[in-house]
Amino acid sequence: MEDNQIVDLYWARFEKAISETSNKYGHYCYYIAYNILHSKEDSEECVNDTYLNAWNAMPDQRPNILSAFLGRITRNLSLQRWEKYTAQKRGAGQVPLALDELQDCIPATDKTVHIVDDLMLADLLNRFLASLTAEKRIIFMRRYWYLCPVAEIASDFAISESKVKMSLLRSRNELKLLLTKEGIDL
Repeated sequence: MEDNQIVDLYWARFEKAISETSNKYGHYCYYIAYNILHSKEDSEECVNDTYLNAWNAMPDQRPNILSAFLGRITRNLSLQRWEKYTAQKRGAGQVPLALDELQDCIPATDKTVHIVDDLMLADLLNRFLASLTAEKRIIFMRRYWYLCPVAEIASDFAISESKVKMSLLRSRNELKLLLTKEGIDL
């Protein structure tokens, strides 16, 4: 079923929307959740919560890209659950590593309030991603959006882990330069 048809089902409040979403994007959402949580049960619960959040959000907004909409919901729910677990001294995985790697490239929360428009940052990130080669962009997104382990990325691209790490380092440095050039305090 096409995305616009699935969205129409949500808007018409047909429960079939959830089963169609699960059929088309269930594995995609699970992949995102599992990379963050490393728990089958928690990942499945986040995916189910994604469907509920999509159901509740659809009448107010109509997503342009359903996969990105669902992926963002899943990622946010998974990160919230991960934060809850780490506050309880539980959990592990790629989240702390990936966030640590990006800490010098993204404005700190207390400084972000000085950014007049959050869309400016989103625009800069989109321009940055567009400036990367396809391989570097995919590596960057797999690491920092999907939170994939470096070893998995290396295996998928049939390259060494050190090449992945170097690509990520160079990309972060390029991002840092762009943000500094655009006047965003890090």
